[in-house]
Formats: sequence, structure tokens, C-alpha cells
Amino acid sequence: MRLPPGKLRNDVLRDVVFPNLGIDDMRVVYGPREGFDAAVLEYGRDHYLIVATDPVLGVPEETFGFFAYHFAGSDVAVFGARPRWLVVDILLPPGSEKEFLEKAMRDLNAECRKYGSSVIGGHTGAYPGVAEPIATTTAMGLVRKDELKLPLAKPGDKIVVTGKVGLEFAVSAAYFRERELRKLLSFREISRLKTSFRFETTVPDALTAKPFVRGMHDATEGGLTALHEIADNSGTGFVVHAEKLRLDPMVQKVLDFYGVDPWSVSSTGTLIAITPPEKSDSLITELQKNGIIAFELGEFTADKKRVLIENGEEKAFPTFKSDPYVALYSKR
Repeated sequence: MRLPPGKLRNDVLRDVVFPNLGIDDMRVVYGPREGFDAAVLEYGRDHYLIVATDPVLGVPEETFGFFAYHFAGSDVAVFGARPRWLVVDILLPPGSEKEFLEKAMRDLNAECRKYGSSVIGGHTGAYPGVAEPIATTTAMGLVRKDELKLPLAKPGDKIVVTGKVGLEFAVSAAYFRERELRKLLSFREISRLKTSFRFETTVPDALTAKPFVRGMHDATEGGLTALHEIADNSGTGFVVHAEKLRLDPMVQKVLDFYGVDPWSVSSTGTLIAITPPEKSDSLITELQKNGIIAFELGEFTADKKRVLIENGEEKAFPTFKSDPYVALYSKR
């Protein structure tokens, strides 16, 4: 069996990865499991330590340092912790320019200072066999035990989403397929999309949303199909109302141009907030006060069906088969 490109599917995780995780440790409250992008460890009487790790590769050079912070940092933030400590490995092809590393480190440093984080270790080098710059960041943060947020829902909880669905795909298309997109977008629109990579983070979203939510998730590879993982882990179903989905008009143009489904496209930086119904309006208001577009997309249900209501018709909510972002990246 050959592994498909992109994130490993859950059946491979269950069959190959999860049975080979070393010894059990009483300090591990939540370890590797489907739909959980961070680990939760005991840390004293009152706190948990949240730990997440993520690679950065195949991204535009201008974005490398930013994502070296935010890919892993976002996974810590959605568990309710501010990213506090980072361990960063940067592997470069032989002959890489020093200027690339300088910019990446300056950008990483800027994000650390913005959010009160420290790089406490790592490894940096240039090696044969490395074809393009790769970073792997492990981010850590503390959360009070009574403030831990898990990607779990109860029937009746609302699904609130921040308005960045499909942005990751559109930004990547602007960098990797600019010549094609000139048929669709103006030079100014393409330039705007390129600078919009700075919205591909859930750190500010999650830190703002924390007081109003039961749990959170970053809609990365597979996009909004992450709702299935939340429902699986929670023993619930969900209903999504297609007419409530709000896409940036420019993102909508790009998705339509490539025939991409907004429900399953990688949407890094899009916060899925699991919100008690009485807090939904307050959450959306607070996010919008902080310049973050958000909207209610649906709700979790006691009925375990996963339903998309579109044009008055009920259908099964899409599942994650393949992510169009992977094809975009592989054909750069």
C-alpha cells in the first residue's frame, strides 16, 4: 500500500501509528488521537501543558518565518493556551542564501514578540537530500485546568466559524499559479491575496474566543470536514446550513475558477468554535470587535446524522477524500 500525499488518513493512524507510541505515562492526559492536534500533559496542581508540533514546507519564501510560528502555535491556542515556548528545527538545502534564513528568523522573532513567546531551542543546518526549506516547530503553552478547551461538542452547541474558509488555497494559488490567475484577477487583487497569508492563523481568533467556547479546532487539511472528527469524538451529529457560509468574494472567485469545494479545502487559520447556544451571539460580537469576521454555520445534534442543507435539500455532509491544496502544491 502506497501512502497518498498529504496528511495520513485516520485508518493508517489507527493501524500503524497509534499502536507504536511507547510506554503509558500517567502525566499524559490526552495523547495522540484523531481530531486532537495537541497533547495535554499534567503540569502542577492547577495547570496543563499543551504541546503541538507541525511542519512548514512548500510555502512561499515570504511566509516561511510567519508559519514557523503559527502552524504549531495555532494548535496550542485552540486548546486554550497562549503559545509560550517554541522549539524550532530549520533544515535547508545546501547553498541556501543566508538572507533567506535572516528574513525567516526576523519574521519568527516578530511573531514571538507579538504573542509573548520564546524560542528555547532547536536545530538549524543545510544538508544534502533537503530539496527545499523545511521547518518543524514544537509549540508549548500553559492553561489552567478549568480553562482547557477540547474539540468536543454537546447536542445543541452552535458551530461558529471565522471568515477564512478557502483562504489558504486562494493565497497559495496567488503565489504558485499567478500566471493562471491573471485571467481572473487584477494585479492589485493578486497582490492583496498574497499579503493575506497573515490571516492564516487561529492564534488571535482562539485567544479572543476562549471565554465563550466549549472547544475549538483549526480547519487545516480537509477544511470543514473536521466537523466529522469532532462529531466522532463527541458522539453527536451536526447540521450545516450552506446559505450561512460566508466566503471572501475574491476567495470565492478562485475556488470557482478551480472548481474547488469550499467544504473540504484546506483552510488553515479558520477557527471552528464549538459554542453553547447562549454564548454564540456574544462570541461573534467579540470576534468582530477584534476585526475577525465570524458567523454561525450550524449546530451539533443528538441525532448522529451529518447533514448539509443546501437549497432546501438535505444531503450528507462531505467527507475528506483528498485536499485540492495538495495538488496545487505538488504542481508548483
